[in-house]
Amino acid sequence: MQFQNSRRGFLKGVAASVLVSPLAAAQRQSWSEIAPYFNPPIEWQNKLGEYPSPLVFNDGSKVENPKDWARRRTEILEDWKSLLGQWPALITEPKVQVLGEKRRENFRQITVRFKWTPVEFTTGYLLIPDGKGKRPAVVTVFYEPETAVGLGKNPHRDFALQLARRGFVTLSIGSTETTNNRTYATYYPSIEKATVQPLSMLGCAAANAWHVLAERPEVDARRIGIVGHSYGGKWAMFASCLFDKFAAAAWSDPGIMFDIRPSVNYWEPWYLGYHPKPWRKRGVPTPGNPARGLYPELLKTKRDLHELHALMAPRPFLVSGGSEDGPHRWEALNHTIAINDLLGVKHRVGMTNRPDHSPNEKSNRVIYNFFENFLKS
Repeated sequence: MQFQNSRRGFLKGVAASVLVSPLAAAQRQSWSEIAPYFNPPIEWQNKLGEYPSPLVFNDGSKVENPKDWARRRTEILEDWKSLLGQWPALITEPKVQVLGEKRRENFRQITVRFKWTPVEFTTGYLLIPDGKGKRPAVVTVFYEPETAVGLGKNPHRDFALQLARRGFVTLSIGSTETTNNRTYATYYPSIEKATVQPLSMLGCAAANAWHVLAERPEVDARRIGIVGHSYGGKWAMFASCLFDKFAAAAWSDPGIMFDIRPSVNYWEPWYLGYHPKPWRKRGVPTPGNPARGLYPELLKTKRDLHELHALMAPRPFLVSGGSEDGPHRWEALNHTIAINDLLGVKHRVGMTNRPDHSPNEKSNRVIYNFFENFLKS
């Protein structure tokens, strides 16, 4: 009898190992390929720059343990909500209209329309791979939704398509209307009287898109990530930092910290420098064409985006750095690593680097392996 029970247990173990080994093997391979990017190079280890530590409360006292960090995280989040403007209530039970459906490769492409703010609808593409059971999913964000599903003109920005090929359910959204009229972003309640900084409102729109994915029967709501490049990288960063239900995030060369560079243009009125029209002339702030709105106030009070990164801890994120996010950005990222050390987790903050702003096949492979590793487990 004891032999039969042992044999039965052995056979169950063998069956289980057969079932899980392909996934486990894939995860081991994905991690082995990305692991080097989750340790700062020696020359940048433990360097924190001149950025104020997120591990210090507003009253000057220090965070000593995870319980302290929970309170400090709330303090940072509330500070930034006050600065950026309060989001309207999220649309947690979205009404999604299906506008069309077609077959592509190993997935269905469904054109959907839904409210992504209380005052605006958007149209996007839902890619659902073949298969059964609940799967991980990723929201992709950009100037319009076509590029991410492989219908755009620029290469290596087809994140939704590539992830769908790998078995992820993906939802591609973009600010088509405001991209076309060159006001970008989204404005609440109106472009004339916005009460939320537009970049933050894009984050709100992405949070509502999260709920669209979370309601799908094919999706495991605990395993939804977000990714975007450049404008979309800024959008993905603010969405994932301000909305903690995104389980993982990849930000492709957004400029993860404030910087006076043409492409790190947080001062523009469609990002963090909103002011009523007529808008300032586009470009780097000068004495004759100064930044307006919130952005100069953030600089004056020495607030920077590493405080937002801190809100990700202990959730994993990857900076796919290019011309705007070089290795020196580890000085900012090390602050989040310090928080993760306090929380007892490792290898949750990664960065790749390339010379060009545009993503390439190699940098994108790390993005896809990042999501494979952290969302398929």
